[in-house]
Amino acid sequence: MTRKLFGTDGIRGTANTYPMTAEIAMKVGMAAGHYFVRGAHRHRVVIGKDTRLSGYMIEPALVSGFVAMGMDVLLVGPMPTPAVAMLTHSMRCDLGVMISASHNPFGDNGIKLFGPDGYKLPDNVELKLEELIESDLSSKFVSPEKLGRATRLEDASGRYVEFAKKTFPEDLRLDGLKIVVDCANGAAYKVAPAVLWELGAEVIPVGVTPNGFNINKDCGSTATDTLSQQVVTHKADIGIALDGDADRLIICDENGDVIDGDQIMGLVTTHLHKRGLLKGGGLVATVMSNMGLEKYLEDQGLTLQRTQVGDRYVVERMRADGFNIGGEQSGHIVLGDYATTGDGLVAALQVLAVIVERGQPTSQVCRLFDPFPQILKNVRYGNTFPLDEESVQQAIEDGEGRLNGAGRVLIRKSGTEPLIRVMAEGQDPALVEEVVDDIVAAVVEVS
Repeated sequence: MTRKLFGTDGIRGTANTYPMTAEIAMKVGMAAGHYFVRGAHRHRVVIGKDTRLSGYMIEPALVSGFVAMGMDVLLVGPMPTPAVAMLTHSMRCDLGVMISASHNPFGDNGIKLFGPDGYKLPDNVELKLEELIESDLSSKFVSPEKLGRATRLEDASGRYVEFAKKTFPEDLRLDGLKIVVDCANGAAYKVAPAVLWELGAEVIPVGVTPNGFNINKDCGSTATDTLSQQVVTHKADIGIALDGDADRLIICDENGDVIDGDQIMGLVTTHLHKRGLLKGGGLVATVMSNMGLEKYLEDQGLTLQRTQVGDRYVVERMRADGFNIGGEQSGHIVLGDYATTGDGLVAALQVLAVIVERGQPTSQVCRLFDPFPQILKNVRYGNTFPLDEESVQQAIEDGEGRLNGAGRVLIRKSGTEPLIRVMAEGQDPALVEEVVDDIVAAVVEVS
């Protein structure tokens, strides 16, 4: 059965347009409230959000749905997605909700759901919720005396700050490090600078003046020019860029050069291995990770297991096979010993710990391998799905043949936007670019 509302990371779309409307949000609250009410205890849900203007519409709609089903609601305001996951589990909530479209522009929004264990919901639960959303739930409303209540959790940010600090080695400090942190005018704009400063760093905060419209705009992990410029200007030791909901991380070194999620994952994986703390014998990453990372890990006697795109699928593989690190090239880094989902700030702290231990510049510590030349281009499409067309299939087959085992082609539909993502990598950069351009041209022709 195909999901209609849920994509690779919850429900997402343009705010005030189906499916990201107040009506659907209320129905999500009703459906999830009904599904997760079990047992005789007083049930509750924690709801966080990022800084988008539309959060003011989605949040009260969700609250109405939950309250109607007898659930108490704890509101935490702007908080990182991993903080909501952590609070859901640590406070014994029955459900957690994050209102965010992650790295998307302010006009989009989304709803992410976490189960009582703090993990994102599996596909079968999302399918059940879709059935409930489409059904008439009026018969499930509780009686007036059993309605839920909504209250604000005043110490939510303090709880997360202390949690994040405890993931940093107790015997280390950040004293003497100058750090630029770009919070993307998003959910971590208060907590991320606080954590770094309390651990001893000199902090230059960027992207910490949200106004409802500027989340991810020319800042954050998807627009790293701002970070690079600030690092060079302030002569900082490292730059840390989070996205709008702070579940992903990109860094740049003291020269302002960007270091992506593959390098970060390689660093943390091998560091855990050297300390005897690595579980599973390697790393779980997606099909998007560079072949250079795979070769680097092989040289260390470690493995790379690949999943489909989406950090929830990475986490599922980690849990199934006993890994304690996984992630995505885009910067979702999941550290299973600390968190149930990607946490950009916690991942940054692990990188900082290695830098402090080694006493070397970021550029020396974090550049572990030369990535294979890799090109990714996105093609927007209309009503016709291009990958079903014979001409596109033929272009893909031709591209794979030209790479002839010395590279790979990966074509996929975005789970959050009407885009076809065309990626190829290999040892010959000119050939890789030709293959991508030819496939893109075939997709454009039928779009």
